Amino acid sequence: MTETLIILAAGRSSRMKQSEIVEGLKSEAVQEAVNKTKTLIGVGKDSRPLLDFILLNASKAGIRQVILVVGSNREDFENYYGNAPANNEWNKINISYAEQIVPPSRSKPLGTADAVYQALEQYPEIKKGTYMVCNSDNLYSVAAFQALANSPNEQAMIAYDRDALDHSLDRISKFALCRMDNDGFLIEIEEKPSHDRIQEYADSHGKLRVSMNLWKLSGKALTFLRDCPVHPQRDEKELPRAILNMIHAKAGSVFCIPASEHVPDLTTKADILKLNSFLKKE
Repeated sequence: MTETLIILAAGRSSRMKQSEIVEGLKSEAVQEAVNKTKTLIGVGKDSRPLLDFILLNASKAGIRQVILVVGSNREDFENYYGNAPANNEWNKINISYAEQIVPPSRSKPLGTADAVYQALEQYPEIKKGTYMVCNSDNLYSVAAFQALANSPNEQAMIAYDRDALDHSLDRISKFALCRMDNDGFLIEIEEKPSHDRIQEYADSHGKLRVSMNLWKLSGKALTFLRDCPVHPQRDEKELPRAILNMIHAKAGSVFCIPASEHVPDLTTKADILKLNSFLKKE
């Protein structure tokens, strides 16, 4: 079983801060949305950070070590989860910090592939086994974490049924589509394919599968993370691109585990209300 999880939390939450204020959102939540890293914004009836819920689900799934990749927002996390560099205890989990260092020539982090690579360089013992990677602004279920952690495959991903995601069509259209071979291994991952090519990605059941950036990887991914090219428009090294290069170099590198469930997302102020509603129901 894989017991280590890398959570990507070095982003600057720009879209959250710049998004419009929505009716029904309390002034305290608006202030948090403007001033806090988005995964630390309080949600639910007790206004706990979203990250609490992610960590709680990870803990229930058997995850025991979490590496939080942080940047200039490190102090925000230390105030919640402990200021020791490593092994802060939280609900059966040891939380450690990895800092995504921004190159002197840049004003922002180099992207998600770089974030994972820097975490592995700072905690080299992780390279010897398998580890999981996820976003800090998506609430993944216990079942998804368990399926990935217990997968017999050395590298895998959760491939979500696009129809089960309760998001706007505009947002869903921006999620990366995945294509699998007949044995369930990832052979293609593409963001925003043209409309006339979307059905090329349908699986054997006619389902379109998308990535919500929940992965299980091993030391085999290291060189692809390191050598990931910078996206020409977004100017970042993106994890899906590194994965794509890896599966093109060696077929059968990443197994796809199908899932059909909603994955709440915290990108804009409107999402705070949606998450509150989701947590109330669930």
